[in-house]
Amino acid sequence: MQKNYKRYRLKKDEWELVDEYRADKLSKNLLREECEASGIDYNSVSHYWYKSKKFSIFAKPNEFNHKDFLDSIENLISKYSPSYPSIDYPKKEDGHLLIINPADVHIGKYSNPKETGGEYNIKIAKERVREGVKGILRNAEGFPIEKIVFCIGNDILHVDNVFNTTTKGTKQDVEGKWFEHFTEALELYVEVIEMLIQIAPVEAIHSMSNHDYMSGFHLAHALKSWYRNTEAVKVDAEPNPRKYFSWKNSLVGLSHGDGAKLNNLPLLMAQEKPNKWANSKYRYWYLHHLHHKNRYKFLSSFDNIGVTVEFLRSPSYADSWHHQKGYTGSIKAVEGFVHNSFGQIAHLTHIF
Repeated sequence: MQKNYKRYRLKKDEWELVDEYRADKLSKNLLREECEASGIDYNSVSHYWYKSKKFSIFAKPNEFNHKDFLDSIENLISKYSPSYPSIDYPKKEDGHLLIINPADVHIGKYSNPKETGGEYNIKIAKERVREGVKGILRNAEGFPIEKIVFCIGNDILHVDNVFNTTTKGTKQDVEGKWFEHFTEALELYVEVIEMLIQIAPVEAIHSMSNHDYMSGFHLAHALKSWYRNTEAVKVDAEPNPRKYFSWKNSLVGLSHGDGAKLNNLPLLMAQEKPNKWANSKYRYWYLHHLHHKNRYKFLSSFDNIGVTVEFLRSPSYADSWHHQKGYTGSIKAVEGFVHNSFGQIAHLTHIF
């Protein structure tokens, strides 16, 4: 077992390093005996003093463990996750892939129209995702959809903690509490996936992002547990900042867009997925983070595209800070793509 060392005060005002594991084990046994004798619930004790002939120790027996926390969430949801009947999807000749990518939704973000000229809150954020996904589905009705990739994460939550800041500590204007944001986002994702599985099997792929690096990861794991009882939905909740998937002759990379430099993405794709690179003819990166449309082509020659890198639009409105800085005016939209054997054959946009 890995040992952590802390400094404890000796009675003679001397200092030495103490093996915390052994001391903690002894003190916990004594604490449990004392709690049982006194009728105190041992699990309710979060701090206590342990005193012996040599030491006076202030201990925390219930320290946070990230893995145990994630396991507890998955175990809890797994017990109550719904069972879904198996769906027999009809076989499609020349089946197509539909990618639906609601980027930078920022649930919890608050924008007051008196200050910014536009309104944005939890209700509007959820409604725009619903409306945007339905709009993409209407635009895709003419294609035989065999599979749907639903892109999740990408700043789905506006803040990452109880202090209403991003992961790195930038203060944000918010509506509601952090736990409301999490619950509303989970309900929204479930609602959208319930809509999508009526059409084709769904693979939800999570992208780590700068506003909700930790809470967004937890949200993806909650969604994965929710759909543990159906083969119609797969959730990639891994924390890798770059995700890849193949469809026929296409290789697609997903990332939030705030990590690796733009010019490095084509070679990163080739190095990280060499076999998929070799077996593909059309290669794409779909990025987020900027809230507006940018498109770049690398190694492009006639119709033989090397790599196309595309930043996607966001449905969210500018908040107070962005409005003050003049970062406004970009089109608000949810976007999607259709792929077949010839790569990306349709770019679908639902504009607000």
